[in-house]
Amino acid sequence: MATELDLRQLAIDRGAPPKAARRRKRVFARYLLPGMILLGFAGMLAWGARDWFLLAKPVTVVPVIVARAEVQQAGTPLFQAAGWIEPRPTPVLVPALAEGVVRELLVVEGQEVQAGEPVARLIDVDARLALQQAESDLALRKAELASAHAELQASRLRLKHPVHLEAALAEAESNLATTERELAGLPFLIRSAKARVEYARQNLEGKQSAGTAIAGRLIQQAQSDYDSALAENEELEQREPQLQRQVDALERRRNALAEQLRLLIEENRNVADGEARVQAAEARLKQARLAVDRMQLQLERMVVEAPISGRVLQLIARPGTRVMGLSSDSAQDATSVVSLYDPNMLQVRADVRLEEVPLVQPGQPVRIETASSKEPLSGRVLTATSAANIQKNTLEVKVAIETPSPTIRPDMLVTATFLAPDEPEKDPGGSEQRRLLVPRSLVRSSGEGSALWIADPEGFARLRSVRLGKAGTEELVEVVEGLAPTDKLISGGVENLADGDRITIAGEDAALGVTAASGIRETNVRLITRRPTWRSSKFAI
Repeated sequence: MATELDLRQLAIDRGAPPKAARRRKRVFARYLLPGMILLGFAGMLAWGARDWFLLAKPVTVVPVIVARAEVQQAGTPLFQAAGWIEPRPTPVLVPALAEGVVRELLVVEGQEVQAGEPVARLIDVDARLALQQAESDLALRKAELASAHAELQASRLRLKHPVHLEAALAEAESNLATTERELAGLPFLIRSAKARVEYARQNLEGKQSAGTAIAGRLIQQAQSDYDSALAENEELEQREPQLQRQVDALERRRNALAEQLRLLIEENRNVADGEARVQAAEARLKQARLAVDRMQLQLERMVVEAPISGRVLQLIARPGTRVMGLSSDSAQDATSVVSLYDPNMLQVRADVRLEEVPLVQPGQPVRIETASSKEPLSGRVLTATSAANIQKNTLEVKVAIETPSPTIRPDMLVTATFLAPDEPEKDPGGSEQRRLLVPRSLVRSSGEGSALWIADPEGFARLRSVRLGKAGTEELVEVVEGLAPTDKLISGGVENLADGDRITIAGEDAALGVTAASGIRETNVRLITRRPTWRSSKFAI
């Protein structure tokens, strides 16, 4: 029989808990924990109702304008305008490039000409004389250049072979040697002269001692010989210092010529001068050639040529008329001879009434009718001019004629019918398209894009980013993304307004909402879309 275990023997007697611990546990469970739960619930209620305690800012709002546009079919006539034909873009003036007097005109108005074909001739007598004078001056300059080349060649030869200096140096050395030889032989000549003096003296004394035995003539002859020998001796004795000075001078000359032969200063200068003269002669020759070319061009410009192929529009100058050429102070009429135009480049300048100007856009097709053409002509709107006609209350619009008829001419009157574009915008929902328009003054533009202040249904202000379209009027602009038809736009009270502020609607802005909407209802407005399409629209809120 198994022994029964008594687990009570394993129990540990810890004793009764202290009274202070039991008291704290009762306080926490009865008071602190319920209080904390109540405070948390009260905080959550206060946080959820915080917006009701904030001061709401009063604002005014305007509704979003919903526009519905009727799409015109391609080719639908919109309006008509009277106009006239003119060259596109302008007539081409044919100027006389040289001053002169018109001798004859070679064309008449309406005549077809080719590019480079003569249209007029000027009197060319003066131009021919000027050309001959320029050619004569050119020949003279060529001769001057040849002479300068010859001088330069001679200077270079003298520099390379200075024989003239070598000859002068040799002559100086020869003279020096001769003088030195005379100076070296002078003592011998003096000794010989002294011997002759002594002989003449003895001969004279001997004849004088003879008395009357010798004729007096012989004594005179002996005296003369003695005097001659004495004078010759004295002359030889005085020649020595002169010869020494002459030798010194000849040595200096020889040395100077040798230094000149070594340096060749004059020869180098002559070569440099010769090269400069050649350059100057070449420059004068170039100027003479340019003068000949200029006179040749002046003579060629006596014949006025057509710059383009086309048809003569107007004869501006007449035979005997003086034209001023390219003179900077001449008037345009004093230079032009005729005016041309390209028959394949014509346009219509149509007078469009101001109320129909919004119906015009670039590239719009136009049907052109004139009495000189049986079939209507096709055209495309180019652009509108910048100034309106106050008297006729119109604005001129330029229309390019795509394929001009051979029978039409400039200044012919036409009737231009402006049509709807060839590529109307497709609307999958039918023939009408809905657009959302807002006042332009409410759009906030920045570097990040455009935004609008919206009053949301919960009573808060929201700054919402939107994307603008290209349709609209002067006061309204289209919003293609970020806006709903039921949104309310904040128009007044946006000063110091932040995103998320609580607002209260004080009323609607009649100036922006009602006025703009009523103006749309009464007026046909042009919507400028992404593609060149036509919109003739009646809007309704």
